[in-house]
Amino acid sequence: MPRIRYASFLRVVVIAGLFCVWFHIMLAATNGAMDKDAEELMNSNDTSEQVLALVPPELHKYLTVHSKNTTGNSTERYGPKNITEMRRAIDRMNDAQTIYNEDIFGPVQNDTIIIAIQVHTRLTYLRHLIVSLAQARDIDKALLIFSHDYYDEEINSLVRSIDFTKVMQIFYPHSIQTHPNEFPGIDPNDCPRDAKLQQAIKLRCNNALHPDLHGHYREAKYTQTKHHWWWKANRIFNQLQCTAGHTGMVVFLEEDHYVAEDFIHMIHLLIATRDKACPHCEILCLGTYLKTYQYHSTADKVEITPWHSSMHNMGFAFNRSVFQDIVSLHEQFCDYDDYNWDYSLLHLSQNRPGRDKFKVILCKGPRVFHIGECGIHHKKSNCNASVVIGKVQKLLLEARPHLFPARVTATISSGGAKHNKKLTKGNGGWGDLRDRELCSNMTRVGRQMKKYFYA
Repeated sequence: MPRIRYASFLRVVVIAGLFCVWFHIMLAATNGAMDKDAEELMNSNDTSEQVLALVPPELHKYLTVHSKNTTGNSTERYGPKNITEMRRAIDRMNDAQTIYNEDIFGPVQNDTIIIAIQVHTRLTYLRHLIVSLAQARDIDKALLIFSHDYYDEEINSLVRSIDFTKVMQIFYPHSIQTHPNEFPGIDPNDCPRDAKLQQAIKLRCNNALHPDLHGHYREAKYTQTKHHWWWKANRIFNQLQCTAGHTGMVVFLEEDHYVAEDFIHMIHLLIATRDKACPHCEILCLGTYLKTYQYHSTADKVEITPWHSSMHNMGFAFNRSVFQDIVSLHEQFCDYDDYNWDYSLLHLSQNRPGRDKFKVILCKGPRVFHIGECGIHHKKSNCNASVVIGKVQKLLLEARPHLFPARVTATISSGGAKHNKKLTKGNGGWGDLRDRELCSNMTRVGRQMKKYFYA
């Protein structure tokens, strides 16, 4: 009996020890989640201290981080959502093509300026972009189309809370989130990124015979951005009912951009400049990457120059006829071994048969700014959005006397040897034949849908 009691005691001790270990693991995981929550809340608090003074009080609601509620009103963001249900929800919303606030601001016209915003998961940046859009003059005449590759109810709620203009949401249906264990997500049989060709052949992994130009195999998190951009453009120009007859400009933004209050005013001036001075200019551009800003001398200046992806990919715009030209050469885009949509577009631009590369009319005083300190191409350890936001706000505050020019002066530039250098090869990441086929299929579906809507 004493031995039995001793053995029972040991079992109790072991079970209690295992419970303690489990409890500490769960506590660490909870603390990790709380740390992430605290980081966003910290960003919000920093925003309150550094930025809110320059934001109209009625717009503070877009910067408010709501605490999680796990008692009855929790959202999909804070709990796993069934993949099948998520796909169904995405399909329903894409089919519905709901335009929020249309009853207040009127229907989309053929010349309505459409602002297409590519959204991933960076909610803090998105909040600030929305605040900047809310302060833009004539924003109530535009249509905001938020294109998502991540289904998130907190992001959805934020977007649907916009009350200053018409809003639509579209959802990229081939995301990593909705295809976590299969292409175009990460298939368990995908080749390891750094596998050698012979090793991949022995493994019989997917696409073993087609690594990229650097000998690497696909990484879904990189390929998704190019797929999403291409799907979004095809969706807007060729698949939406409200844009079936649209002939106006579509402005492309991303979740970590920030706009000046006169950016729509500048779009109209760029259009007028194109019509008068450069009818063959295909692209308008509101933003570029500068180290210093001199709005007293550049706010009313624009430049006509060859389009280059690394300089003119922020806040750029084109219309349906330009996109039709792009689609006619979609092989140049879809088959180019580069996971970046902008470099793929540059490759297409440089290889148009019998035609020069795209020309752009560019604001020399930028009206769109990049505020993202973290992301695919940015690995800074300090990712507090408020620091950059504060700088942009102060810059625009100082520039305010020079905004909304009555007219602009255009100069013509060759762009320089660096920006006219022809691409010889891409950056890789796009060797997988499945990516190329998916990209081409988006174009074919777009053309079929266009025929349907025009029939």
